[in-house]
Amino acid sequence: MTGTVIFDPLIPWAMLLVVGMIAVAGVVLALWRGLSGWALRGLAALVIIAALSGPVYQIEDRAPLTDIVLMFEDESASQTLSDRAEQTAMAAEDLAAEIEARDNTELRRIRVGDGEGDEGTQIMAALNEALAEEPRARIAGILVVSDGIVHDVDQAPDLPAPMHLLQTGRESDWDRRLIVRNAPAFAIIGESVTLTLRVEDSGAAPAGATSAPLEISVDGGEPEQFSIPIGRDVELPVTLPHGGRNVIQFSVPQAEGELTDRNNTALIQMNGVRDRLRVLLVSGEPHPGGRTWRNLLKSDSSVDLVHFTILRPPEKQDGVPVDELSLIAFPTRELFLEKINDFDLIIFDRYKRRGILPAIYLDNVTSYINEGGAVLIAAGPDFAGADSIFRSPLAPILPAQPTARVIEERYMPMVSDLGHRHPVTTNLGESEDWGAWLRQIDVKHRSGDVLMTGVEDRPLLVLNRVGEGRVAMLASDHAWLWSRGFEGGGPQLELLRRLAHWMMKEPELEEEALWAEANGQSMRIIRQTLGTEVGPVTVTLPNGETLEITFKEVSPGRFEAQFYGPEIGLYRLQEGDHMAVIGLGPAAPKEFERTIATGDVLEPVLAGLRGGVIQLEDGLPSIRTMRAGRPAAGRGWIGLTPRNAYETRDVTQAGLLPPWLVLLLAGGFLLGGWLREGRR
Repeated sequence: MTGTVIFDPLIPWAMLLVVGMIAVAGVVLALWRGLSGWALRGLAALVIIAALSGPVYQIEDRAPLTDIVLMFEDESASQTLSDRAEQTAMAAEDLAAEIEARDNTELRRIRVGDGEGDEGTQIMAALNEALAEEPRARIAGILVVSDGIVHDVDQAPDLPAPMHLLQTGRESDWDRRLIVRNAPAFAIIGESVTLTLRVEDSGAAPAGATSAPLEISVDGGEPEQFSIPIGRDVELPVTLPHGGRNVIQFSVPQAEGELTDRNNTALIQMNGVRDRLRVLLVSGEPHPGGRTWRNLLKSDSSVDLVHFTILRPPEKQDGVPVDELSLIAFPTRELFLEKINDFDLIIFDRYKRRGILPAIYLDNVTSYINEGGAVLIAAGPDFAGADSIFRSPLAPILPAQPTARVIEERYMPMVSDLGHRHPVTTNLGESEDWGAWLRQIDVKHRSGDVLMTGVEDRPLLVLNRVGEGRVAMLASDHAWLWSRGFEGGGPQLELLRRLAHWMMKEPELEEEALWAEANGQSMRIIRQTLGTEVGPVTVTLPNGETLEITFKEVSPGRFEAQFYGPEIGLYRLQEGDHMAVIGLGPAAPKEFERTIATGDVLEPVLAGLRGGVIQLEDGLPSIRTMRAGRPAAGRGWIGLTPRNAYETRDVTQAGLLPPWLVLLLAGGFLLGGWLREGRR
């Protein structure tokens, strides 16, 4: 029980003040006039003012509340190093037993793991949640059992009680870390990108080490070894070997005695893109489709186009002097001997043999294809004649042979059964909605894949691989009708874009490919094939463990599987002869960027209420009771601040001046004053 006197005035305090001033003025006036009853009149006024102020004696029935101690147990990845987990568990159990043995004290144990994604240790977020659930007025202390590596210290709240860090780890700990900076998400194929590498030793590192071995592996291949200095930035030029995702792994072997090798490896994933697509377009003669080819290629800002149209072939003799012609001579030697390898794609549009390109030049085109080049043949009536480009050194690499027949009739281009599985022609739209073509060159399929057919299912679009290069043949010169919207048109732009990207060996258009797409720690494994079945994919985890996962067909020629990677690192995928690699997680996990235990990170938060850092290596601290505002930590001890919180169960009030007493006292004093003054 606790009793206190409180005031509950019957009139506002301002009005009560006015009444008091009037009473004082009356008493002063009576004293000035020499009235002998001025004191009794003043006592009467005082009784009335006291009654108006409403004095009440309040009695509270209070129940004391326990103090609450919050203890956060760090179970993040960095706490798995060395014997920190054992230190944490033993310290938490011993502290819990000691705190629970204290009178009037409760303990809240909160375990904190890794944050979502790569957020690291989020102890401040857990502290904010705990303070939102518990009454701040009852918090007597906050204990954090951790290595001190906290990644959200900027979110620290105002503390209601001292916080103490019980630091795991040991003074003899040391670690080596590999850092890779300036890694872009994209890079141009064939152009060098400079990465900055650094190997750092931290903690009680052994003296004398000045360099460390470095291994670099691209797409899971055989690593190359180098030696780089410790503690210095090293600039490393990197050139991406191919388009699409390039997975580059940098690693430093684990040194004897270091805490972990988890930060000795960095995975960098960069997408290789082409700066420009260099195209050489050779039109054998002017025709309606020639302008369409040019417009389509020029509409793409990433295409550098060199276009020649043969307007005056050698056999044309009209008597006009050459020096009076405003025509550009075809630089055949420069293009087909000296600079042919500068082009990514060569298109022969209705070209036929006219003596402009000697056999040696066309033979050089064949070599260009075998060495990795790409050629697209857009065939017209010239392909079926005696001067056909097929009757040249290009014949061995062409996927179809002309029959000398030109079909002049209306027909609908159709995607073949194989074409529905090939990424170049799949999902182009409904063939029934496309416009018709009016001419097709009858060819005989020799090699490669027929993706589109025309009249009576004759080959219309044929793709083939030759050596390291690729060849495509379109057995019609009427594709331009689609771009003109003839009978509704068709997907000419998308078809040509895919053709060009397939010939440039873009990974997403490979007909036989295996790759994966990552989303956090999950990956979607994709197998593209022209076949109807695929086997299971073998996934090799970073620790060497292997798993087999079955694919599911999601569309013609496309099979997918979902997999959750249990750890950060490089995963290898294999299905048959097809292999791929993918990195899950960040280049270097945040939990292992700093591995040496320290109290420096939390020091600004602890200092606010004089908390301290205690090394568990030196033993478990004792717990003392400290008053608020006093130092809360010292050598071998930490303090808790009792809050003396209570709960009010019942409140009773009794007036100190009942009305009858006020009337009696005020009347008595007034009567006494009147009588005293009357006698006089």
